[in-house]
Amino acid sequence: MTPALWLLAALLLAVPGWAQQPEQEQQQEAAPEPETPSPMADSAVLRGEYVFRAGSCNDCHTRQGGPFLGGGVALETDFGTFYGPNISPDPQHGIGNWSSEQFIAAFREGRAPDGRHYYPSFPYTSFTHVTDQDLLDLRAYLMAQEPVPEAAPPHELNFPFNWRFLMVAWKWLFFEPGVYQANPQWDEQRNRGAYLVLGLGHCGECHTDRNRFGAMDRDRHLAGTVNGPDNRPVPNITPDPETGIGHWTEDDIAFFLSTGVLPDGDVVGSMMARIVRESTAHLTPEDQDAIAAYLKEVPPIQQRIGGN
Repeated sequence: MTPALWLLAALLLAVPGWAQQPEQEQQQEAAPEPETPSPMADSAVLRGEYVFRAGSCNDCHTRQGGPFLGGGVALETDFGTFYGPNISPDPQHGIGNWSSEQFIAAFREGRAPDGRHYYPSFPYTSFTHVTDQDLLDLRAYLMAQEPVPEAAPPHELNFPFNWRFLMVAWKWLFFEPGVYQANPQWDEQRNRGAYLVLGLGHCGECHTDRNRFGAMDRDRHLAGTVNGPDNRPVPNITPDPETGIGHWTEDDIAFFLSTGVLPDGDVVGSMMARIVRESTAHLTPEDQDAIAAYLKEVPPIQQRIGGN
C-alpha cells in the first residue's frame, strides 16, 4: 500500500461512523412502498426527460445493445472498473422502490437507500448542486420507463478500494454537499450556465484533474486532464487563449454544443461525440448560450492537454 493510502486509512480513525461493514456484509433495509404519482406527473415526466438529457444519464446507465436504463456500462479507472447500475423502475434490480427522499439523498448526499456510501464514479459530487425540483422531475421520468429485471455487474475494484466504508473518510475530506447558490455578481444567464456545468452537466467530472484519491482538483477547474474516462485525455475548456478555448466565441461554444463541430471545422469524437448527440444537442438554445456565457467567465488556466 502506498503512503497515501496508509494516510487515508489512518484518517478513518478521526472520522465518526467509519466502522461500517464492507459492502458484501451490509444488510439492506426493507424497501418502502412505491409512491402514488401526482396529478402533475405527465408534465413532470416531460421536464424530467430534459433533466435526463442535460445530465447525460444514458451514457453510464445504458450499455451498447442493452436495455434502456439497465446499466452495465463499464468505466475503467486506476482504482478498478466501475459499472453503471440499473436505474430503471424495476423494484428488485433498479430504483422502483425508492422514495422521493431516497432518490434526492442519492444525488445530494451520495448515499443509497440502505445507507451505503456511493463511490464518486456516480458523480454526486456534482449532482449535489441540482435542485430538488429537477431531481423530482428526473425521478418521474425514470419511473415512467420500462422496468429492466436484471442486475448490473458488480464493481471490480482493486484492494483496498473495494472496502466501501473508506468512502466515509473520502467524503469527509473531499465532498461538499449543497444545492448551487447563485453568484450575485452574475446575471441570470451566467448563473444558469454555472448550474448546468457544475451540476446537471457535471462537466468538471471529465474536464478536471484529480488527486491521488480520485477527487477533483478544484484549483484546476475545467483545465483538462491527461487521465480522463477510460484513461483518455480530456481537453482544457477554460478560456485560456493558448491551451484552452479562449479563442472561441460564445457563439462558437453554443454551436459546438448543438452540432459537435469545432471552430476550425473539425468534428468532435470519442465520448464527447456521444454527449453532444445524446445530451447537449437537445438543450434549448438558451441553455446552450448560458453554458457558453459561463465558460467564458471561469478563470483561465494554462494547461496544455494533448493537441489543444
